[in-house]
Amino acid sequence: MTTNEPDREQPNGFDWDQYEHEVAGVADVVDLGKARARRDGAAGHFDIGLDDEPEPGGVLVDAPPADRKGRRPIIPARLLGWQNFKATVRDIAEDVLHRTGYHAVRAPWYAAQAAFWASVGAFKLIGRQLRWWWVSEQHGLRQYAADDNDAATWYKLHREVKATRTWRGVVLAGELLAAGIGGPIAYAMAPWWVVGLAAAGAVCGLARLGRPEDKPILRPAVVAGRYRRVNPDIILRAYYAAGLGHPDKPTQQVTFGSTMSRDATGSGSQVLIDLPYGKTWEDVLKAKGGIASGLDVSVNQVFLTRDPSSHRRHMLFVADRDPLAIPAGRTPLLDGKVRDIWAPVPLGLDERGRKVELLLMWISVLVGAQPRKGKTFAARLLALYAALDPYVRIIVVDGKMSPDWDKFRLVAHRMVFGTVPNSRDNDPVEHLLEVLREVKAHIQEVNDFLASLPTSECPEGKITRELSRKYPQLRVWLLVMEEFQVFYELDSQETNKEIAALLSFIMAVGPSAGVILLSSSQKPSGVGAGDVGRLFNRYRDNHAVRFALKCGNRLVSEAILGGEAYSEGYDASALPNGPQYRGVGYLYGATDDTPTVRTYLADHGDAERILTAARKHREAAGTLSGAAIGETSTRDMRDTLADVRAVFLGGEKGLHWPVIAARLAANLPEHYADITADAISAQLRDRVPSVNVKVRGEVLRGARFTDVDAAINRRKSA
Repeated sequence: MTTNEPDREQPNGFDWDQYEHEVAGVADVVDLGKARARRDGAAGHFDIGLDDEPEPGGVLVDAPPADRKGRRPIIPARLLGWQNFKATVRDIAEDVLHRTGYHAVRAPWYAAQAAFWASVGAFKLIGRQLRWWWVSEQHGLRQYAADDNDAATWYKLHREVKATRTWRGVVLAGELLAAGIGGPIAYAMAPWWVVGLAAAGAVCGLARLGRPEDKPILRPAVVAGRYRRVNPDIILRAYYAAGLGHPDKPTQQVTFGSTMSRDATGSGSQVLIDLPYGKTWEDVLKAKGGIASGLDVSVNQVFLTRDPSSHRRHMLFVADRDPLAIPAGRTPLLDGKVRDIWAPVPLGLDERGRKVELLLMWISVLVGAQPRKGKTFAARLLALYAALDPYVRIIVVDGKMSPDWDKFRLVAHRMVFGTVPNSRDNDPVEHLLEVLREVKAHIQEVNDFLASLPTSECPEGKITRELSRKYPQLRVWLLVMEEFQVFYELDSQETNKEIAALLSFIMAVGPSAGVILLSSSQKPSGVGAGDVGRLFNRYRDNHAVRFALKCGNRLVSEAILGGEAYSEGYDASALPNGPQYRGVGYLYGATDDTPTVRTYLADHGDAERILTAARKHREAAGTLSGAAIGETSTRDMRDTLADVRAVFLGGEKGLHWPVIAARLAANLPEHYADITADAISAQLRDRVPSVNVKVRGEVLRGARFTDVDAAINRRKSA
């Protein structure tokens, strides 16, 4: 027996006891676990190995106990209750079916590989048997004896090997006789299924023997991910590298407020972090990139959540992979089933793969982002849900005049497109004013009607689901304002002020009367001046829920999410950029948490399919109204001055009378179908001078925009 311990009986008389006392005693072995525990105080140091044996879907490292005493439930949570039991059985069945189908499709290829490797295995087996019979393992001993000229030892080994070969030869002969005689007899007498099982077993055994270790025949149907190991030592390294403390200074050490464990969704690891005294939540926000670098992961995999118990404590969540680059998938609204506006809208998935829902009742929602980041798709997703409730009246106002909302004509009560006359709306500004006045009148009617109901039917003075179904006056309305900022920047300041005042009234009173506002904008600040700018900011800031996708800079992010959001760590300008991140944003104000949401996808084809189903539901319920059934908004009186001003496009300083007449006939045929240049000139002669106007190098009689606008202002001040 050998040992690594030094020989203490040295001839030179070296005193090992004295050495251990004087030298080794100075460098006593340190118990690292105890030292870390002393360093971390009561919190301790929890080094739990993660991801050593990952499983599909993830598992908890520390299963949560059922009570304060740490007793786990007798029946697992996944089997407790009929709903959980059904879900568990369904998951198991789906997994078994997938594995079965996967291997069934590949069975012919498996059989071919098994036959090939079985033939290789047969030769390997014969070779092993021959080497066993020949006692080849003794060759080295005999050669060693021959090299040492040890004839006695060599002769002894030679006699032993001869005897062993004789005995092993008898065994091999017996094997051959058993196979040659017993095999055919068993084949003739045994049932076919026994023969089949024996053959399959033999082939599998030989194939296992013949194939290389790195070439398995069966490939796994479900691949378990292997992720970067994250443990407390790595986390401490990351925080110290990011400048959030110092490991050698007792007052600057980072500690842990909980054990590290897998997230309940199995998508990453989480732990509570206590920063050194004096370090704040703002410090860790600024150091997020440094933490990600220290962890050696993407910054998109690091999520920080403030803990309300202390300004230096927060939850660190490290995702196994970049969760924001994984699409949430198609919207569940594609089933076309009836929805209920009183139930939450399925919006998407958060950074941990959990479903995110949003209850639209009693709130207003602001969606903001750069162009082509998913802003309109996110807003439209909420409107599609409302469309599937046949008892919700929908009004769509699209300031950018895009095709994204065009299919809502199937269900919408009112539709307004653009700010100037166009092929889809001959007088959008006037129609917008009519729509907003209609919404205002509806709000006032709702409040009057609720006040007239007895307390037995309406005890809280609010709309309920039952009341909205019972009384048509109490239907829920959804007002969509796409790119609403353009309606604060019209050429007429008077119109701007009226629109701003109406929107401010609707924002202040509408949600309590069952009017849901859904606004979107790519320019949420710096709009309007004076009262218009003040009313714009009031309208923007009073949205209860904000959803910010990728923004150009921090100021835009703050304008959408509000000033408090940035101090809490939410900056939409820091969201990742790229096509795989479209539809990713912060949902702020809906709950105490602010999830990073990957919205479900509903493209133009999906939207048309959903709206077609929604129209059928409304036809069955008899709730189609307005534009959806062909009603048009016409005026009883005509305002010639306002109509002429409306035909001037942005930047046009003057128009010829024939052009004005042609545009009036195209935009307002109910009033100007047969109007001529001379007729319109005569109607405005007393208020608008007819002057020479040069347009594209041609000089003809016409009107200047400034003269038309001045005439309208004189009329208002009179």
